[in-house]
Amino acid sequence: MRVISVANQKGGCGKTTTAINLASALALNGKKVLLIDLDAQAHATAGLNIESKGSLYNVISRLTPRRMKLDDIIVKVEGHFDIVPSNILVGTLEQELADEIGREQKLTELVGPLSDRYEYVLIDCPPSLGFLTVNALRASQEVVVPVETSKFSLHGVERLMDIVDLIKDRLNHLVECRVLITMFDSRLRHSFAMLDKIKDQFTDALFDTIIHLNVKLKESVVVGETVAKYDKYCRGTKDYFSLAREIITRLEGAEPTKEVSASRQFSPKMQEVIKEKTRELLDVAFSLKAPEANSVYVTGTFNDWSIDESFKLHRENGQWTIRLPLSPGLYSYRFVVDGIWQEDPVNPVKEVNTFGDHNSLIEVK
Repeated sequence: MRVISVANQKGGCGKTTTAINLASALALNGKKVLLIDLDAQAHATAGLNIESKGSLYNVISRLTPRRMKLDDIIVKVEGHFDIVPSNILVGTLEQELADEIGREQKLTELVGPLSDRYEYVLIDCPPSLGFLTVNALRASQEVVVPVETSKFSLHGVERLMDIVDLIKDRLNHLVECRVLITMFDSRLRHSFAMLDKIKDQFTDALFDTIIHLNVKLKESVVVGETVAKYDKYCRGTKDYFSLAREIITRLEGAEPTKEVSASRQFSPKMQEVIKEKTRELLDVAFSLKAPEANSVYVTGTFNDWSIDESFKLHRENGQWTIRLPLSPGLYSYRFVVDGIWQEDPVNPVKEVNTFGDHNSLIEVK
């Protein structure tokens, strides 16, 4: 069982959104997942329209008149995805257990017996660095730190890492920190400037996956659903599914599990179809002359207008190039140069987009 905290003391960075949708994406990958809402604001609980008469307060507190067991409060969300709900009383645990010996072990003692039932336990931490967050980090092997592309969000990461170091020194417990870029707006030059800064600062602790700004993520919270259930084809669903696959691959090794291996044992007819489809892909080159640029991406209808490292061009003597395997068809595309979107200056074939600018067009045949 892998226990992962999702934490950042700065609010508004997509922490709870990440906790909910990462748990959902892991479950969609066939993993048994438990999400623990440790935030007294109960945003994860409310964001999934969960109603419960109990919370961790009833399990941990010695003062509650209604003592409950952990199994009594676990609620099924969907498929392999369960949640331990929260409420405002959880916040009172900070004061109630302030003088109790071993108070930082409370969550560890609760989570331990769950190893035969869940493969992943995610903990949505409160936006603070108090007793509850320390409990979560002590129970975890890893902490995911959502970071929006802003200066203030970076300060929150540094302070959280100080707490992680403190736990390592005083409690002899090592927690691996990994930074996740969230709410990335590829339309803003500032986003790319901050992206480069975050990469420089957290090179070895940065997820490859980037969570892009997507309105469906906000809409799903309003209706109380995971984004995968709300719109399984939207950008938010794809991003969190990619994050789940990255975590599974890294934590469980590059070798696929038996369950995944079985699913890849295609019939001879299906293998022939795959080969045929692969032969249909054509190698297409995109090129842009921009000697002063620091980064250039290509994006278009062939990748759902996404911005990630897979579509970053490589520079050589001021010329940026990339080759992509595309199936035959007509595609719209643009370059993103240091965060600024632009059409292909050497391609005269173009169309007007909804923003009043031009998209370049390329036909693959």
